Amino acid sequence: MVPSHENMTFRDLLASGNFYYGAEVVSTRGLEPVDPPGHLASFARDLLADPRIGWISLTDNPGGGPMLPPDWLAGLMAEQRGRVVVHLTCKDMNRNGLESAAWRYASEGFDNILALTGDYPTGGFAGQASAVFDFDSVALITLLHSMNGGLSVAGRNGKLETLPKTNFYVGCAVSPFKRHERELVPQYFKLVRKIGSGAKWVIPQLGYDMRKFHEVKLLLEARGIQVPVIGNVYLLTKGVAKLFNSGKLAGCVVSDELLKTVEKYAAGPDKGKQFCRELAAKQLAVFKGLGFAAGYIGGIHKADGFGPIIELAESYGPDDWRDFIKEIQFSQPDEFFFFDHDTYTALSDASRISRSYLDSLKHPPKSKEVTFNYRLSRMVHRMAFTRDKALYPLLKRMFARWDKKPGFLSRMGYSLERVSKITMYGCEDCGDCSLPDCAYLCPKHYCSKCGRNGPCGGSANGRCELDDKECFWARIYERLKAYGESEHMLERPVTLYNATLKNTSSWANTFLDRDHNAAKKD
Repeated sequence: MVPSHENMTFRDLLASGNFYYGAEVVSTRGLEPVDPPGHLASFARDLLADPRIGWISLTDNPGGGPMLPPDWLAGLMAEQRGRVVVHLTCKDMNRNGLESAAWRYASEGFDNILALTGDYPTGGFAGQASAVFDFDSVALITLLHSMNGGLSVAGRNGKLETLPKTNFYVGCAVSPFKRHERELVPQYFKLVRKIGSGAKWVIPQLGYDMRKFHEVKLLLEARGIQVPVIGNVYLLTKGVAKLFNSGKLAGCVVSDELLKTVEKYAAGPDKGKQFCRELAAKQLAVFKGLGFAAGYIGGIHKADGFGPIIELAESYGPDDWRDFIKEIQFSQPDEFFFFDHDTYTALSDASRISRSYLDSLKHPPKSKEVTFNYRLSRMVHRMAFTRDKALYPLLKRMFARWDKKPGFLSRMGYSLERVSKITMYGCEDCGDCSLPDCAYLCPKHYCSKCGRNGPCGGSANGRCELDDKECFWARIYERLKAYGESEHMLERPVTLYNATLKNTSSWANTFLDRDHNAAKKD
């Protein structure tokens, strides 16, 4: 029996200790009438009227295509604003646009936000849209957290003023369904970083191996982190399973084995509908059994399609989930797991980190990513760019002198910097350099989303979401692991790129504390 949620907000539901159900509402491209309400508004209202649905979650241009913004639909649900979660992604707006949107949400009373980096844009009017990604999810969470504390900004008189505090309940995503260690481990490290930056609840992306969902809770337990985790379920069809299996929808994984199973049932009289409904219901039962805070259901486009799955999930016995977790283990070939699992229960505990992983930390395997260029870069960094050591004080004085009296030497120094960094790193002259943060790989050159604070969730089989290169952060992980530094790769202040430094000397900006590295002094 689903517990009552009368007069409870989304925040209340997750803190209650009971297991509740949420529903995904995907926006649409095109005109949506308001009076009388069109399908989308009617769909959302019917869900909020269903006593089995605790909240609805409104997507922000999923898949990267242009759609009606989620806050438009949220505005039609104002009377139930406490039960509405609004997604906010970084692909279509720079930091000013994101902050403006956040002020609008706060002013209208929509405090529940799922902060996402977002899918890379696909299509658009008369051609491919340009991605923005001025911020990533970590930076966005940092912004929203700062707004909750009272954002300090320069007023019209030039003096700092503190803006009114917001009350955002910020959530984040994690993508545990990665095949390789070099993809998965950075995902987990970034999750910890998101929570440290202000995220208060977590939802994993989509997959169909309950052991990987369980790993998210185990990781947080191992780190002593207590935040609600929401289980994510998507109702499959044969077509959706093929799409997820193709890797063309970022963060959604269906293994070859599961695809074959869905196709087998799809050949039956009901086209596999019963199997897929039971799969979704069993996933929800496992989430409840494992102590997840809630279950989130997507892939259904009619309000009356959610109830039968919830009722089926509630009909199972209290221990049936233990059998289901063994049944729903559709992993990818040779998939890496961070925790060792008991073959009898299919469960493990936070103290059973993969033995092979721990051994590999002591004896890292050789990697093609550890190039001569990388080794040379590390040596130069130790000699010239390690704060207050070796040549750093001398170079700091030299750049300070050049900064006061620019001339031939300063121009020659900048020219040398540009030529060497373009040759060695493909530098794009951003002026706020993250090479030392990213194992001497340039995020603007090698990452499609310019990610400076950890990986997005879009990679598949070690490849970028766009499938045109190796995943940027997987490469960083391999480089750092070879030197025993991978475990601490994201233990540093959040990087917020300063665009005013573009086309200026990043060396000067580093030595003169004008770039993001100045934050590391504290």
